Amino acid sequence: MLVVSNRLPFVVVRGEDGELRRKPSAGGLVTAVAPVVVEQKGLWIGWPGMHFEDVEEPIPGPDLSNTGPTAGLATDQIVPVHMHPEDFDKYYNGCCNSTFWPLLHSMPDRAIFNPVHWEAYCTVNRIFADRTIESVKNMQKGGGLKQPLVWIHDYHLMVAANRIRQAMEDDPSIKCNLGFFLHIPFPPYDTFRICPWDDDVLQGLLGHDLVAFHIESYAQNFIQCCQERLGCRVDRERMLIEHGGRTVHVRALPIGIPYERFVTMSSQAKPFVKQNADQKLILGVDRLDYTKGLLNRVRAIEKLLEMYPEHKEKISFLQVAVPSRTDVKEYQLLKEELDQEIGRVNGRFSSPDWSPIRYIYRSLPQEELASYYKAADVALVTPLRDGMNLVAKEFVACQTGEPGVLLLSPFTGAGEMMLESLSVNPYEITEIAHAIDRALKMPPDERQVRMNLLRKRERNNDVHHWLDSFMEAMETVAKSDCDDNSESRIGPIRMEDFDSWMSQYNLDSSTKLALLLDYDGTLAPIAPHPDLALMPDETKRVLERLANLSDVHIAIVSGRKVENVKEMVGIDKITYAGSHGIEILHPDGTRFTHPGPNEYLSRMAELRKSLTEELESDGAWVENKEFILTFHVRNVAKHLRDGKLKRAAAIIQEHGLKASKAHCAVEAKPPVIWDKGRACIHILRTTFGVDWNERVRIIYAGDDVTDEDAMTQLKGLAFTFRVTSSQPLVRTAARKRLPGTDSVLMMLKWVERHMTFNRLPRSPSPARSRSPPSLSSSDDESVEYKTEIDNYTIPRGDPPAAAVIAS
Repeated sequence: MLVVSNRLPFVVVRGEDGELRRKPSAGGLVTAVAPVVVEQKGLWIGWPGMHFEDVEEPIPGPDLSNTGPTAGLATDQIVPVHMHPEDFDKYYNGCCNSTFWPLLHSMPDRAIFNPVHWEAYCTVNRIFADRTIESVKNMQKGGGLKQPLVWIHDYHLMVAANRIRQAMEDDPSIKCNLGFFLHIPFPPYDTFRICPWDDDVLQGLLGHDLVAFHIESYAQNFIQCCQERLGCRVDRERMLIEHGGRTVHVRALPIGIPYERFVTMSSQAKPFVKQNADQKLILGVDRLDYTKGLLNRVRAIEKLLEMYPEHKEKISFLQVAVPSRTDVKEYQLLKEELDQEIGRVNGRFSSPDWSPIRYIYRSLPQEELASYYKAADVALVTPLRDGMNLVAKEFVACQTGEPGVLLLSPFTGAGEMMLESLSVNPYEITEIAHAIDRALKMPPDERQVRMNLLRKRERNNDVHHWLDSFMEAMETVAKSDCDDNSESRIGPIRMEDFDSWMSQYNLDSSTKLALLLDYDGTLAPIAPHPDLALMPDETKRVLERLANLSDVHIAIVSGRKVENVKEMVGIDKITYAGSHGIEILHPDGTRFTHPGPNEYLSRMAELRKSLTEELESDGAWVENKEFILTFHVRNVAKHLRDGKLKRAAAIIQEHGLKASKAHCAVEAKPPVIWDKGRACIHILRTTFGVDWNERVRIIYAGDDVTDEDAMTQLKGLAFTFRVTSSQPLVRTAARKRLPGTDSVLMMLKWVERHMTFNRLPRSPSPARSRSPPSLSSSDDESVEYKTEIDNYTIPRGDPPAAAVIAS
């Protein structure tokens, strides 16, 4: 196992003697996972907690007196991640804590979206990914696990997985299973979409095999974001997402605490001494953070004493606030405001012998906290938003004596499971006050019943259960990848998928359809050489039948020469656009050629000579498309590709031409304002007239960066599909993603069924209804369409019978 987290399971500090030492870290992750890493001789990858002047300085060995979870974690099991302090500050304080922390806690008004911080975040994630790739290689060289588990943790590292997955695709000898766990909430789509980089983050998370959250609502929020923002196919019931030809598993795996350890600490804790033996202790333990609702909590104590004056001098509210991000202005202001509120309430209600609120502003050892937990009559756990909140669980574990009462916000992960607590809305001050009064007056038998049920659940679902659940889920994912278990995968695209997607598009019998399609990677699978990119026979037959429907107009828009794409498709009655739309050939023989590129033909010839002489080696070659040159590196060794592509782009720009990225290639284009998007508009206007948008529906499908020009131009006007195959990171303006050319074929079959059905004669009787005919995904000898009034067959390769009927 390789654990990858923002920090190591301990902090490295330098003593006064100049020597480095380990300072243990607390937390459920360290408690549960560190012993497993030790036992399996795994690795822990993370930042050591300080910036080293000499990054070669070794991490100190374990303290022999340490009996905690990191005892036995040897130096060679630690992989420190070093980075420039300025990058770290922009990454951690900037993007992680100023952007993702408030956004994922559904507080977008507090989020700061700074492109410089985002770039630092991506840089640091790349550093973590590279250290992980290096570690996987070393582990496999050393005869370790053939396919180890890489377990990445939390919002600090949401985009690292794609780089790791790309390394596995580039080098098949690198193999690992990728799992991710988010320790904070994941917000609904309407909140998350505010992020300018939501697309990149979602695809970064989808680079894993398994993405896990605390509770199902967070998992479902994530699934919805992938469906709405990325256009992925999802299965909400089985919690699966299709992306890049892979099925990503999503799970709700609530984290627990080391239950027995807290029980032991509680039994051994020194008794908490109250100011008055009859006083009831109300306890709050939190980091000083705006998500914790501390100000509302103090105001609720004030409201309690206003509404229930009988509690004066009978209660004591102890708030432990652990310092957090003390160098951030916002947190400094929060502390000042909290200090003022506590002072105001104490000033209002205090007597010479009593103050209602006691306040501790420092970090306390867990042993001392266990004493407070055990003595508390009421635990006030009321965050405005929290991923899980382990304080509620720790309080329950330490309640080994006279039972107290847990007041819990429903806006925590714990609030969805610890149902025997008293649920209180942290925004409703009066409601909190009423709930505190109820808790203080609750009969002993009710307190006992509630606490017994809470303790039983936390004992059964402790942190070790969480670890076992994650490992079991990862094992299930790994098995499903090997045996192609249909229950653990999203199946192939079906007709029903297009029924669902297109139901809102108004593709009815009163409209015509313009079907605009790319060729390579869309109609024909990508091949080592363009001449080998052949369209399947079945796809051609469906296109032929569609071309004979009078309400369907087909245009193939490709980067190839127009004559070449027409030759590859070989169907009449279709518009062909070559060189990304610079040349357009209509079915009636009329031809359009954009005038701008002609003046660049001499430069193209010079460029071709330069590229050929300098770079056409190691499998690289130049394809001449007259108005466009494409420099291909598909057959080049992967470690040489980037260098060749960068040099080719530089040469193209030196010749005064535009360099555009393509799939395993770079294209040289004339610097004219013309692309596939403008070409599509030209085709639509030429074919249907200037008012085409009033009576024409459009479907566009493509797989390349050049197709994004069309998808962007047609946004809001067309239903667009991006074929993503196995590419790990694709930003697209398309409404939906398709995993491959087989899915495009299914889309064409759906269009054929839909358009043919809409052209049928209508039933003369309103009582007689028709249902859309079914169409098999396989290419049988014939396709049979049936309605209550018609029974006819479309022979393979012949014009559809509907066309004959219509004529």
